Amino acid sequence: MGKTKTRNQKKAREAASRVAEETYSTVPHTFVFHRGQIGKNVTQLVTDMRRVMEPFTARALKVRQKNVLKDFVAVAGPLGVTHFSIFTKTENTMNMRLARLPKGPTLHFRVAKYTLSKDVVSSLKRHRMHEQQFSHHPLLVLNNFGIEGMHIKLMATMFQNMFPSINVHKLNLNSIKRCVLLNYDPVSQEVEFRHYSLKVVPVGMSRGVKKLMQEKFPDMSRLEDISELLMKGVNLSESEAEQDGDHNITELPQVYSGRGNMASQQSAVRLTEIGPRMTLQLVKISEGMGEGKVLYHSFVSKTEEELQEMLKRKEARLKEKEERKRKQEQNIALKKEKRDQNKQKSLEGIKRKRQQEGQESDDEVEDPGKPEGQAPAEDSEDEAEYYRQAVGEEPDEDMFPGTKRKRGPGKSTMPFKKRKLTPGKGPPHDKRSFKSDWGNKDGRKRFGDRKPLEGRNKFRKSEGGKKFGQKGGKGNRFAGQKKGDTGKKFGGQKTFKGRAVMKRQKGAGGKKDFKT
Repeated sequence: MGKTKTRNQKKAREAASRVAEETYSTVPHTFVFHRGQIGKNVTQLVTDMRRVMEPFTARALKVRQKNVLKDFVAVAGPLGVTHFSIFTKTENTMNMRLARLPKGPTLHFRVAKYTLSKDVVSSLKRHRMHEQQFSHHPLLVLNNFGIEGMHIKLMATMFQNMFPSINVHKLNLNSIKRCVLLNYDPVSQEVEFRHYSLKVVPVGMSRGVKKLMQEKFPDMSRLEDISELLMKGVNLSESEAEQDGDHNITELPQVYSGRGNMASQQSAVRLTEIGPRMTLQLVKISEGMGEGKVLYHSFVSKTEEELQEMLKRKEARLKEKEERKRKQEQNIALKKEKRDQNKQKSLEGIKRKRQQEGQESDDEVEDPGKPEGQAPAEDSEDEAEYYRQAVGEEPDEDMFPGTKRKRGPGKSTMPFKKRKLTPGKGPPHDKRSFKSDWGNKDGRKRFGDRKPLEGRNKFRKSEGGKKFGQKGGKGNRFAGQKKGDTGKKFGGQKTFKGRAVMKRQKGAGGKKDFKT
């Protein structure tokens, strides 16, 4: 039974991971990043928006200054990213763009007001914000988006597609921990963005019973009986007083996390704002990734004639671009065809020339040292030069094996000559000369074949020098003396003979002596 259970658990885990991967790939993903120079507050707002879009977003997305929008589009495809949320800042205002990949549309918003999450949380007495809330996507709530208007419907569709869709019949209530509220004001034409944390508490019982159901147990030191806690609810703070009503009380269809939240029981849904806040104003809607035609503009209105004229100008520009591209492709094809024709003609001329020269040299005796089928070197040089003039490029080595590559202008065509050393002199002390002298045909060094150098061999016996350690002789300063008789005693003074005498002793070969 143990092995079967373990095998079933592995299968269940594999199936669950496979279903999770399939679900993860089908839900929308969003990149939230900025473009251009922004301040610290906007950077923190981008971070807060990434927390809102978790877990289907890149929390640690790195953006560099040299990155362009095409870089993000190229990366978005393999990663399954469907939307971009781009923040930019100017001297007067801050903007936000919502783009649908890969072909748009793009919604341009002006951020009229915003508040960071840290400011919203710091203003609350009790806030509910923990990491488990961000393990599931938030629940989207749209309000007042049923008004007629193409731009209103397009906004509602864009916001709905940014978050995963839910199935009411298969939804697990414990996966809903957060809520995103978007409220459209038709008078000011602004969209209010709010982010809440969701909590469900049971209702229909006294505050004392609720306190017993919670983890913190109340202080009953002043009570005589537990009935006082259940009936009167004494010793409780005013903030724990029940503030629920008909607007937030509902019957739970499932068991929800928390003590007392049972199925088919009355519970209250409480929202706690965790930020950020934003007030958005729609500026325009454009096709594509911000480069197409403008579908809607809140400040500029154009007539039908002006729109038709703009479309005609755009179509003319596109046609001109296509015509230019087609001409470029034709020119490239013609150049390639002409190059191939010239190459073919040159090869045919070379073949004819070879045939003619072969017929003329039938009576001549071929050189037995050359391999069969090999053309003379002079003919190959002529053919290579003819090929250069006809085609305009350097021939390959396999095409004319007997030719040499043509050198650049100003360079000699003669081969390099090796420098011959005069006899009796050593080579110059550089690396090349040593390599040429020591090298051998088979690439090995032979120190026995090396020529002796004059300065290094003056002490050899063959040239009249003395051996190391030999006493006496012409050049030995201790010649004719015994071991202990050196002519110098300890403590004796040396007599000074004068400069002229010393020079006279050192002078030799007709040098002039000077007297003092």
